[in-house]
Amino acid sequence: MNTRKDQLAAFNRLLDIMDELREKCPWDKKQTLESLRHLTIEETYELADAILKNDLQEIKKELGDILLHIVFYSKIGSEKEAFDIGDVANSISDKLISRHPHIYGGVKVENEHDVKRNWEQLKLNEGRESVLEGVPNGLPAVVKASRIQEKVAGVGFDWEEPSQVWEKVQEELTELNEEIKTGNKENTEKEFGDVLFSMINYARFIDVNPENALEKTNKKFINRFQFLEKAAKKEGKNLSDMSLAEMDVHWESSKEFFK
Repeated sequence: MNTRKDQLAAFNRLLDIMDELREKCPWDKKQTLESLRHLTIEETYELADAILKNDLQEIKKELGDILLHIVFYSKIGSEKEAFDIGDVANSISDKLISRHPHIYGGVKVENEHDVKRNWEQLKLNEGRESVLEGVPNGLPAVVKASRIQEKVAGVGFDWEEPSQVWEKVQEELTELNEEIKTGNKENTEKEFGDVLFSMINYARFIDVNPENALEKTNKKFINRFQFLEKAAKKEGKNLSDMSLAEMDVHWESSKEFFK
């Protein structure tokens, strides 16, 4: 592994390259904060995908892409005389120190729960009127629900036991079933949302990340379905021409194949 000196040299090399690209490369010269935004989102999803695959080499590459974006934004910020990479690093360092008084101050904590509670209280002390102000509006719904629940739990608004949350899930499922029977689409949608929200809350209590869990299921389904497609092609058939019973044979085979 690289020494701290080597790490700093590598980062300095990246800064030098960024300076040169911004000066000489037509594409890099043209970029703005806004034009890089969608690319940053894409790179973040690619990192998330590599993490789920537990592909350490791919994680390294994707982290490099994101680091490039951070350096790029900072370079543009310096050109606008608003901030540079030093300001960015000092800003997060100052925040980490102020948000960890149990490390850099005299506050005593017993566990992770105390740390989270202090974190949210410190945010309120910094001028926020609501603990939910820190939840971005543009987050995907599953991630957003998770963050909302984590935030309110951080100030003590939470269930005490997992069994209580599971009872809430069952309650919401019953209410959903009742609305389905009425045929009221609007109310059914609301109750379905309540079911999802309660399931995401339950996931937190059983230490499961719902976004990761759902994405892993997505990938599992894709693999099995593509296995089914390939099996059909080997038989010279189209899926649309096969019965559900025929497809189910290959679907069950896919389960064995991917075990």
